[in-house]
Amino acid sequence: MARHVMECLGMTRVVVEDGKVVEVGEPRIKNCPLFKKYRNIDEITPDVVRENVEFRMRDFGLFTEDREIRMKDFLSFGISEILSFALRNDLIDVAIIASDGCGTVLVTDPEIAQGLGGRLSGVCETSPINSIIDGVGREMVLSPGDARIDMVAGCEKARGMGFKRIAVTTASADDAEHIRASFEGIVVIAVHTTGVTPEGAEKMFKSCDIITACASEAIKAEAMRHDILQIGDKVPIIGVTDAGMDLMRRRLKEIGKSETDYN
Repeated sequence: MARHVMECLGMTRVVVEDGKVVEVGEPRIKNCPLFKKYRNIDEITPDVVRENVEFRMRDFGLFTEDREIRMKDFLSFGISEILSFALRNDLIDVAIIASDGCGTVLVTDPEIAQGLGGRLSGVCETSPINSIIDGVGREMVLSPGDARIDMVAGCEKARGMGFKRIAVTTASADDAEHIRASFEGIVVIAVHTTGVTPEGAEKMFKSCDIITACASEAIKAEAMRHDILQIGDKVPIIGVTDAGMDLMRRRLKEIGKSETDYN
């Protein structure tokens, strides 16, 4: 049985089995500025979440063999856009991300970085989908047999394949801490942070180069204790280190924006 689990739209747990949404939890957050802007969703309810996930499955094949894996920029300034930009401009060699149908995957193609990450919420568990694995390159998938998600192991694989300039996304403060301690020179990006604890937020600010604040009060509170670059106020993206700030500023320059345009 193909099984996929993700947290989306207000940190709502959604389970998809064999191409059907079989479980929708209760949203932990009732509104989201991004979904209000792009989908005109005022209040997040289980029915709204179900409809949105089913729309994604129909629209671009989320969790299916028909998954579209390539895409141009979706937002002007988001994590997938930053990674796509960095790959396109030879600022990094590879981006390690988690995606439906393949789990942890190493991506060198800017359009695949955008296509996999730009329309996907926090994937927690997934099953192998051959069309996706073959599309991104079987050799680039951490574990084609079970599509497991393990960002630390993804970093180990990237180093083993000879990649030097690496960026990795993670939703785990512990993984961010481990990666920072174990691998030199990797750009660590924290994503899907809404449920992070104050302790986790502190770890992320010690370990990450870029952090998406999402709806995390803990991240926003911790940010006030640091000298940061923040882009956006509703769903802030935070540059913590010089490396993170540099990537963000370069992306801003590419799209002809300044730091004040988003604040």
